[in-house]
Amino acid sequence: MIKFKEMLEEEMAPRPVENLMVVDAINLAFRWKHMGKFDFEYDYMRTVESLAKSYNCGKVIIASDFKGSSYRKNIYPEYKSNRKDRFADQSEKEKQEIEQFFAEIEKTLASLAKKYLVLRYHGVEADDIAAWITKHAEVENIWLISSDRDWDLLVNEKVSRFSYVTRKETTLLNWEEHYDFSPEQYISVKCLMGDSGDNVQGIPGIGPKKAKQLIDEYGDAINIYNSCPIDSKYKHIQSLNEHSERILLNYELMDLVSFHEDAIGEDNLVKLEESFLEYMNED
Repeated sequence: MIKFKEMLEEEMAPRPVENLMVVDAINLAFRWKHMGKFDFEYDYMRTVESLAKSYNCGKVIIASDFKGSSYRKNIYPEYKSNRKDRFADQSEKEKQEIEQFFAEIEKTLASLAKKYLVLRYHGVEADDIAAWITKHAEVENIWLISSDRDWDLLVNEKVSRFSYVTRKETTLLNWEEHYDFSPEQYISVKCLMGDSGDNVQGIPGIGPKKAKQLIDEYGDAINIYNSCPIDSKYKHIQSLNEHSERILLNYELMDLVSFHEDAIGEDNLVKLEESFLEYMNED
């Protein structure tokens, strides 16, 4: 009886507001889609609560994509266009399942909004919402819940990421267990390599090793761009000279830290800040 009472008190005990958790809403929902489960509202809610308890987070924000990124599509119409190709050959059953999946997401977000702050704006991606939060939240610790390694661009001394796929954490302290480059170099590596998942073109012939070598020699990707054309007989350098303009485009497309406000948009920023401050100041 005493143990049960202690467990109940622990469950009901307030958690520190100084610890904030940000959930990549649709990314997490794919956990159940991959299992072929389309009635996941209850399991989703339980998972969020369990993670908030594990990381001792008194505040939880659900960040959701809504119709992709208008900002990125405006500057690069081919952004994520490869995903449409994957859906083009779907069977009737697969189409029904994806409709069911997104219907369940809508239902789940509505339930989550009764307890947590759900942030979602038309033409805005969850990545940018998370970037804004990590910049403006005056808290001690922020835990990002996503399997998207792009969110590691936001990792710093107070921001860490947990992946439900690998069951691993990425923090500033264990960064070298995950990457062969520093956190500061990550965006430069991405600008040189691109991102096939988002259909963002990199420099042909430059993989992670050559990208790291170039960054070590020239500094960040902007310094590499400013150094072009580089006199060299190496094919990857000749390719770099030919496609160097992609570096600047890729910065705009992928640098969440620098361009998240542009991607969110002025009107949405006003609403985002208002909702965020109201939620964070609630007792």
